[in-house]
Amino acid sequence: METAYKGTNKLIIGIVFGVITFWLFAQAMVNIVPAVQEDLGVSLGTLNVAISLSALFSGMFIVVAGGLADRMGRKKITYIGLILSVIGSLLLVIANGATLLIIGRVLQGLSAAFIMPATIALVKEYFDGAERQRALSYWSIGSWGGSGLCSFAGGAIATYMGWRWIFIFSIIFALLAMWLIKEVPESKAPSKGKFKFDFGGLAIFIVTMLAINIFITQGANFGWTSATSIILAAVSIIGIIVFVKYEAKRTTALIDFKMFEIKPYTGATISNFLLNAVAGTLIVANTYVQVGRGYSAFQSGMLSIGYLIAVLAMIRVGEKLMQRTGAKKPMVWGTILTLIGVGIMGLTFLPDLMYTIVVFVGFILFGIGLGMYATPSTDTAVSYAPDDKVGEASGVYKMASSLGNAFGVAISATIYSTIAAVSSVEVAASAGIITNVIFAVLALISIISLVPNNVGKPS
Repeated sequence: METAYKGTNKLIIGIVFGVITFWLFAQAMVNIVPAVQEDLGVSLGTLNVAISLSALFSGMFIVVAGGLADRMGRKKITYIGLILSVIGSLLLVIANGATLLIIGRVLQGLSAAFIMPATIALVKEYFDGAERQRALSYWSIGSWGGSGLCSFAGGAIATYMGWRWIFIFSIIFALLAMWLIKEVPESKAPSKGKFKFDFGGLAIFIVTMLAINIFITQGANFGWTSATSIILAAVSIIGIIVFVKYEAKRTTALIDFKMFEIKPYTGATISNFLLNAVAGTLIVANTYVQVGRGYSAFQSGMLSIGYLIAVLAMIRVGEKLMQRTGAKKPMVWGTILTLIGVGIMGLTFLPDLMYTIVVFVGFILFGIGLGMYATPSTDTAVSYAPDDKVGEASGVYKMASSLGNAFGVAISATIYSTIAAVSSVEVAASAGIITNVIFAVLALISIISLVPNNVGKPS
């Protein structure tokens, strides 16, 4: 239901600023690995864990935050997320070792968990029809565009100002977001009796996600066939089974699996998970060109400038294509272009100049594809979300983003570092990038098989 509120443009800007505190600044960590490692004196394994923790904690708590937004108020939960972002970024600014680095990354992940579903729910509350699609386009510019800008901006800031300045800017943008949305009326879902929080489901979910993440990131160090790795794998598999069965019996479940009976919502959510996993390409490609080709952080960031421009330009194009053809076609076209763009970056046997050109073109195709996909996918998920569970459904959709990103980065980084230890960095980079190609192929299959042709078509 659309609610009268005059300051919609101010709301959009505030939401975009809030969203980019995570997707631009927090995610810039993927492009400053060597600088942070040298400055703080931490191991590559520890740093990879710290990088993936933000997306992991975002993914673990985003559904909880979405449900709380529906009950407590979407604006209030957005504010809590922005405050957590400020604190997390401040800890990274003053970090002198692994402890504050890890705590800061955890808080940044929690901040994203609060900000993402609450802001999407605000968009559905205060916008409708074409205006909602426009607002979601700008939301996507903050999210997908921020993830594109992070590589360039992170490299530039780290090279010329120092990597800590990335998080000083994050604090500034979070404070601006709080100021811009301060006059927005509060928005809540209709009350349905006393709220009972699913602590049991949350506990099972957290244990399962941590087991999966530790297995992926530390399996090589433990030994893939060691007792520790086998136990972690067993906890992961059993945890998933127990969680699904436990939630099916709950009337106030952490995740209402009935939402997945809605095919368009399911297709958008699964493909969103998989295409966010493709973000592992960023850490592999950026690390490889710095370690294997001798590029600086700024130079590697410049290689992805085409990604930034393309994703920002194509988000509004994806919105217009959806209004003409429906959501499915731009989702399919975007995924195919992403697949091609990522795939050609795996040609690490090419000489320096040729490989530089290929990576530059690959990033452009990557950006065009994600930009084309972003708004149709988000609008499909939001449109098919039940009105009384917009925050929860948005939380599940964005959980797919965060967990996809966490597992994509963790899996890609693990494959790269594991193979680099026994072979050349060229082989390691190719293997890491091929993994991301597989994610894109699976995303394409999910869209074709689950999203009906008539979704989002103009009437």
